[in-house]
Amino acid sequence: MKIGIVCYPTYGGSGIVATELGHLLAANNHQVHFISYSLPTRLDSFQENIFYHAVEIPHYPLFEFNLYTLALTGKIIDVAKYEKIDILHVHYAIPHAISGFLAKDILNQSDSLKLVTTLHGTDITLVGLEPAFHPIVKYSLEHSDAITSVSDYLAQKTYQHFNTGKKIEVIPNFVDTNFYKRMHYPFLRKQFADEDEAILIHISNFRPVKRVPDTIKILSEVLKFKKAKLLLIGDGPDRSEAEKLVRDLNISSNVRFLGLQTSLVELLSISDIFLLPSQSESFGLSALEAMSCGVPVVASNIGGIPEVVFHGETGYVAELGDIERMAKYVVSLLDNKKKWQAFSVNARRVAVEKFDSYKILPMYQQLYDSLLQ
Repeated sequence: MKIGIVCYPTYGGSGIVATELGHLLAANNHQVHFISYSLPTRLDSFQENIFYHAVEIPHYPLFEFNLYTLALTGKIIDVAKYEKIDILHVHYAIPHAISGFLAKDILNQSDSLKLVTTLHGTDITLVGLEPAFHPIVKYSLEHSDAITSVSDYLAQKTYQHFNTGKKIEVIPNFVDTNFYKRMHYPFLRKQFADEDEAILIHISNFRPVKRVPDTIKILSEVLKFKKAKLLLIGDGPDRSEAEKLVRDLNISSNVRFLGLQTSLVELLSISDIFLLPSQSESFGLSALEAMSCGVPVVASNIGGIPEVVFHGETGYVAELGDIERMAKYVVSLLDNKKKWQAFSVNARRVAVEKFDSYKILPMYQQLYDSLLQ
């Protein structure tokens, strides 16, 4: 099977999932063609059956903004035509779904080229609700051959906001549990914390929706009862605000800003609790990666998070913005080694049993096969 994958190449969840799916498909002897404006983040080494096609965006003084949607459409047409693509799988509806539909329509391949749109979150719950985009997203969904969603929460939101009659298949995000597993890194841990200190960790793109300042406030509360350090992984617009808050709370020695990192397994392996106090999460891929490394999660009870983090089993969820409650959950786990160990084992078990990549891959393969029959 020849599969075209369109995605954002950045560190966000949609790009990571799309890239990892491509790796899995290629390993299963499918030919995978990535189409994006730059090389996807996790596509940095050679793998047989994987090809990358760069979208070149022309710039003309006449146009105030670049014409990415049109340039992407043109590149999809080119790749689909000359590589004889069977399935075009677009991740994140805006603008990928409409570009995919236009390409398919221009090629006049309504029967041979199948369009699959995977919804990841803000393409439906935020950006897609903009009045300028809403009818376009709705139209592109209606004209997709199949729609998938990374959580039941997001599927229900799509039905609610777009009133689509199309069936939405829920295929959750996944993790390579053979790669994301807890390892022993005593020397690395010593670089960040003393033996009697706990390590809390947060990984995100530091955007307002992630509520990074809340992680710092949680640490500040935890420090009233326990010795702890907080590792903040990632970068983005809220980093300066977070750094200022750390100084204002006088806890600079307890917080490390590590920026973008590729060695996530090592950092998760030395951590005790993963914090995810987000305002909105359609799934929570970073929480799943933490769970796969045996790290219990304390998160907001919003969106698709309860479909991943099982309250009282793999971690805890609290109401959005309830800093005190989240801090209490952290302290309760750090105070009880037996409970922490049970949560750690449960987190790993759930990741392996429900979200391992080889449990999820067949769902996509079956979907592709059903479209080509």
